[in-house]
Amino acid sequence: MTVTDAAPGQDLAAQFDRTIARDQRIEPRDWMPEKFRATMIRQIAQHAHSEIIGMQPEGNWITRAPSLRRKAILLAKVQDEAGHGLYLYSACETLGADRADLTERLISGRQKYSSIFNYPALTFADVGVIGWLVDGAAICNQVPLCRCSYGPYARAMIRICKEESFHQRQGYELLMTMMSGTAGQRAMVQDAVDRWWWPVLMMFGPPDRQSANTAQSMAWKIKRHGNDELRQRFVDMTVPQAEALGVTLPDPALRWNAGRGAHDFGEVDWDEMRQVVAGNGPCNAQRVARRKAAHDGGAWVREAAVAHAAKQARRAEQAEQAGEAGEGTAA
Repeated sequence: MTVTDAAPGQDLAAQFDRTIARDQRIEPRDWMPEKFRATMIRQIAQHAHSEIIGMQPEGNWITRAPSLRRKAILLAKVQDEAGHGLYLYSACETLGADRADLTERLISGRQKYSSIFNYPALTFADVGVIGWLVDGAAICNQVPLCRCSYGPYARAMIRICKEESFHQRQGYELLMTMMSGTAGQRAMVQDAVDRWWWPVLMMFGPPDRQSANTAQSMAWKIKRHGNDELRQRFVDMTVPQAEALGVTLPDPALRWNAGRGAHDFGEVDWDEMRQVVAGNGPCNAQRVARRKAAHDGGAWVREAAVAHAAKQARRAEQAEQAGEAGEGTAA
């Protein structure tokens, strides 16, 4: 039973709480607290922005990929990320958000995107590491969102997670190929792992004790797991993959803890994360500037589409009027 099934006069807030408690989904036409709506817009918009901005680090390597096969794979992946952004902007629109406003908020710095995309992809090995580690962390974060309490977001995540899983396997396959190559290629992979490992752990957000949003998001069943739990899950999943690949994760504190049944690992540099989120990362200005340039450069396409839609609407209206006039004459 959803909120729209509530009898007239029933307390909508109480009905919303019961819907959440039953693990049912809130749909766009259901009543919801404004804070829930604002939280969903913030989270989904940030996710959508991340997919679009996230095209840049790897997109920069499309023309420099070492073979036609690698070029085609990378091009397909970047196209997938664009599609993910479109799904998510559409989910935001079901909450009453305006896509143009969301884009303006992104390029003006009023909305954020994932901090991981403010780091540069310096070599082609970075493409593989982004697929393996960045997309792997995204999968850990996003699979539970398939059970998110807001219906359109949960449904979008099902397809997105399937495609992200494929991206992760593509990245790992690229790294396996490079690790079976020359000493220079193996060194390139290790260097990329060294640079990306800690920023990837930051993707899960600050520790739960420092997170301003985790408790409420979990109460509303937007999130199903805390940041610390997801980060731990990712580390435990990645360690055996790194061993199979033949790379060393750059953490001297990383070791198996039999008592906990999990890996211990070092402390993330949260000061660095705060600096990157605040706009002071290696590529923040470049990422937003390129997004703004692309948006401004596409203005004529949007204007042409609006003009075409208006012309089609006028023609349809004229045809309808002509048809009514013809019926009147025949009568």
